[in-house]
Amino acid sequence: MKFSVLTIFPELIEAFAKVGLLGKAVERKLLEVEAVNLRDFAGNRHLKVDDRPFGGGAGMVLMPGPLFSALEHLQQRQAGRVVLFSAYGPVFTQEKAKELAKQPHLILVCGRYEGVDQRVIDTLVDEELSIGEYVLMGGEAAAQVVIEATARMIPGVVGNPESVTTDSFYAEGQIAFPQYTQPRVFRDLTVPDVLLSGNHRDIEAWRRAHQKDKERHS
Repeated sequence: MKFSVLTIFPELIEAFAKVGLLGKAVERKLLEVEAVNLRDFAGNRHLKVDDRPFGGGAGMVLMPGPLFSALEHLQQRQAGRVVLFSAYGPVFTQEKAKELAKQPHLILVCGRYEGVDQRVIDTLVDEELSIGEYVLMGGEAAAQVVIEATARMIPGVVGNPESVTTDSFYAEGQIAFPQYTQPRVFRDLTVPDVLLSGNHRDIEAWRRAHQKDKERHS
């Protein structure tokens, strides 16, 4: 699977793709993460990719020219699904990560400033996604979230498949439970006896009974 990330800050994506399990997956060629600099498609000597919005208002908007050139270039090399990160898109979920993991090529567009010229969205974008009801300075952090969550769905990226299938939200109603490790006693705080019993049926029952309450932590 290939991720092409269109951004004005490619260094954010390049550094991210070298770390941890994601970096190892890239090294093993289980997936590819490509950072594409939007300024390479600016078409002007000042590498300008934004301008003021028609009708007035604060901030700047990414211009259509560089985005059209960049996206058409990427699609000519390898057809892919184009995702734009936007505060107005549906919220990214584990189910969406599973869905996106089936795509051979994802083109992730990182907006900046006040957003992207609507003509780009109407013509070239397949879907918009949000990672929450808040506004970021740009889409790079959202791209990192989507890449990492989606990459986990690709066989071999996470060494133990059970680490994926037991994740919270992997299946409907599947929520994490409290976890403990060594030492058994830390500052007079002890591990529940059932987890030390070796009785897997009792352990599973305890874990189901103690699933973390998402509402309580929201």
